[in-house]
Amino acid sequence: MRVPLSWLGEFVDLEPGTTPEEVHAALVSVGLEEEDIHTFELSGPIVVGQVLEFVEEPQSNGKTIRWCQVRVAPEGETAADGGADVRGIVCGARNFFEGDKVVVTLPGAVLPGPFPIAARKTYGHISDGMIASARELGLGEEHDGILRLATLGLDPEVGTDAVSLLGLDDAAVEVNVTPDRGYAFSIRGIAREYSHATGAAFRDPAEAVPVSTGDAHASGFSVTIEDTAPIRGRVGASVFVTRVVRDVDGSRRTPAWMIARLKLAGIRSISLIVDITNYVMLELGQPIHGYDLDRLSGGIVVRRATPGETLVTLDDQTRKLDPEDLVIADDSGAIGLAGVMGGASTEIREGTRNVLIEAANFDPVSIARTARRHKLPSEASKRFERGVDPQVAVAAAARVVQLLEQLAGGHADELGSLLDASEEADAIRLPEGYISSLIGVDFSDDEVRGALAEIGGTVTETEGGLLVVPPTWRPDLRDKSDLAEEVARILGYDRIPSVLPVAPPGRGLTREQRLRRAVAQTLADNGATEVLSFPFVSEAQNDRFGLPEVSGHVPAVRLANALDATAPYLRTSLLPGLLDIAKRNLARGLVDLRVYELGTVFRPSDGSIGSETLPPGAALPGPDILAGLNAGIPAQPRHLAGLVVGDAVEKQPETPPVPAGLVDALDMVRQTAAAVGVTVDLEQSSHQALHPGRTARLLALGADGSSTPVGYAGELLPALAHELDLPRVVAVFELDLDALISVAPPEVVAGVIAGFPAATQDLSLVVPLDVPAGDVLRAVREGAGPLLEDIRLVDDYRGPGLPEGRKSLTFALRFRADDRTLTAAQASEAKLAGSARAGDLFGATIRE
Repeated sequence: MRVPLSWLGEFVDLEPGTTPEEVHAALVSVGLEEEDIHTFELSGPIVVGQVLEFVEEPQSNGKTIRWCQVRVAPEGETAADGGADVRGIVCGARNFFEGDKVVVTLPGAVLPGPFPIAARKTYGHISDGMIASARELGLGEEHDGILRLATLGLDPEVGTDAVSLLGLDDAAVEVNVTPDRGYAFSIRGIAREYSHATGAAFRDPAEAVPVSTGDAHASGFSVTIEDTAPIRGRVGASVFVTRVVRDVDGSRRTPAWMIARLKLAGIRSISLIVDITNYVMLELGQPIHGYDLDRLSGGIVVRRATPGETLVTLDDQTRKLDPEDLVIADDSGAIGLAGVMGGASTEIREGTRNVLIEAANFDPVSIARTARRHKLPSEASKRFERGVDPQVAVAAAARVVQLLEQLAGGHADELGSLLDASEEADAIRLPEGYISSLIGVDFSDDEVRGALAEIGGTVTETEGGLLVVPPTWRPDLRDKSDLAEEVARILGYDRIPSVLPVAPPGRGLTREQRLRRAVAQTLADNGATEVLSFPFVSEAQNDRFGLPEVSGHVPAVRLANALDATAPYLRTSLLPGLLDIAKRNLARGLVDLRVYELGTVFRPSDGSIGSETLPPGAALPGPDILAGLNAGIPAQPRHLAGLVVGDAVEKQPETPPVPAGLVDALDMVRQTAAAVGVTVDLEQSSHQALHPGRTARLLALGADGSSTPVGYAGELLPALAHELDLPRVVAVFELDLDALISVAPPEVVAGVIAGFPAATQDLSLVVPLDVPAGDVLRAVREGAGPLLEDIRLVDDYRGPGLPEGRKSLTFALRFRADDRTLTAAQASEAKLAGSARAGDLFGATIRE
């Protein structure tokens, strides 16, 4: 929310010379977040000038310029820049006349851009300044001609400071408004917060509007609310106010002060009538919509859209409506998306003479869903979905009528309507001493009552405490803890002491938490970067990257209100997010990546997530409903996934680069396994997204010799890598980390330093081509017995000298005993036992 200081000062006392930084500091003290400061970014001398005469001079390029004589100071007086009172200025615009008063930027001025002004030679003249357009001053987008002050209803003295005249010396502070504080999306709300922070007198602009009996009881215009499909039992509209203003002159220009305030507030000037509705929305927080009364067919009906109904909105887009959409309709059909955007058929146009003003209060959930469904966020929906004061609608409509009478020459009509079905806020019981016990500050009873009254609450004494009715503009205040937060905020967060909590003994990290942290730290220490991705994916991504053999094949969870319609499912694998991150980094020039993510995946056991219907309103669900909901919560195992792409070792002098591949991904797997004290074995396998010849299933070996499937590693299918705009070789892995930790020993212990030397030997076995090397390795390890300390595959030969259809696998073996130095014969005996086991299982023979 952007708040011009001149506007803020109308409703709360600002000390002379108050800076934007001081306003920010005050608002921060009551819980609003500081964002930015906005100004028009120009400086003087910029003055009012009068065109005395001009000569039109055609140029060789076909353009005609005007050589103008412009008075920039009263006759005989020195101009603001210290120069003459009459200046020669070259101007290319042709929309002004002799005698017009205009805005002149003299040498030394700086316009937004920045664009410094100086006397310079152009078109054969020395142009001593510039006559400015509205866009050059930052007031709007009009650039077809210069700004004539008469069109703004201004007739100032020549030489007057145009910056202050047009409100260009104002500044706006910007604050971030959290979703629970929708009332702060208005000057009214920010002024009240500034008053809370500083004690400055607050004047409610809603009370300042002269609401007459006619305003509150205008009648005769038909408005009907026919909500046949309320959301969560709540009707879409609780308040609907209409007023009519006739004989409006829509050709009048918006006053400069209003344009300047709207510009600083982040809203561009469109036309006088539309600008007035936007101005009142910013001032009071009540979205306003104006209709061309003469283009309406009959009265207004507030209803849900019918199946197949369409609407052309103000942005000229034809939108197919959903039966859940709340629409404003007349006899011709839908004419607007309630609380989001009006329709083109009844929009305010240049020739509009009679205006129907609408100020309504719509259900926040309904508006939020409609805006999200149509990807149509608007200033109105932003306010409605956070909650608008239902009691401000009458005053807001009256304020629009007032401004249309003052600025557009219209006159109010008795035609209108007022429907008010808003409910009074429930009283909140606040037990005596509750706030002090929760906040940890000894607030007095008078301080508590005073703070609650200051925010607009109605406070009454009751046995054992207070009853507090929140103000209508604070729908976020729902229970006693909310009131406690308000008291702490108003009386000052600085009163809350800083106390370091003492951790209870014996309640440190759980075993699983310690192991997960160890895994993340180990991978980071070895050069990988941890990343986080969104858990939302498409159905195709889940089908392509899921790990069915690890967690069982189950359907994914589909979100009822997805943030992105193209990704409405919760992920069953971490790989889609990692691949998106890799693609983004590669596109930005980071070509060597080693990244990992540790996060949850979502796997409902039966494809459903609970269909129990919650009770309406504020009623608590019963145990059966809660049990059903809890049973339907999908399983959320923690997975670990990694990705390697690019070069594992960069090119160096005299050394070529070493490309990364599956070996590097497997290194990350082994580092993970070592961090939790588990040995991971590999076996050749297949996965729908991985290269069929370069895919391994990961098996966690338990202390009892059992193996548990925990994931996959491999290289992405080249065709899939091409489809995703990734390099041909992309190595990935994914582990079910919970499953891996489940087979880990209770404590991870450091390896024992051997006291006796090792005996090393090599073993070359000839096996059929279709026998996986990993299977042979496991057979040798099983047969060699406990003396075998380590075994590694060091060669895979398939050339001349071998029988057809066979290959030679060479293993490096390391033997060691805990109690003695092994002899060569003992090591050879263990080696031959391993060879024999491989021979029994696969027909392996020792290569001669």
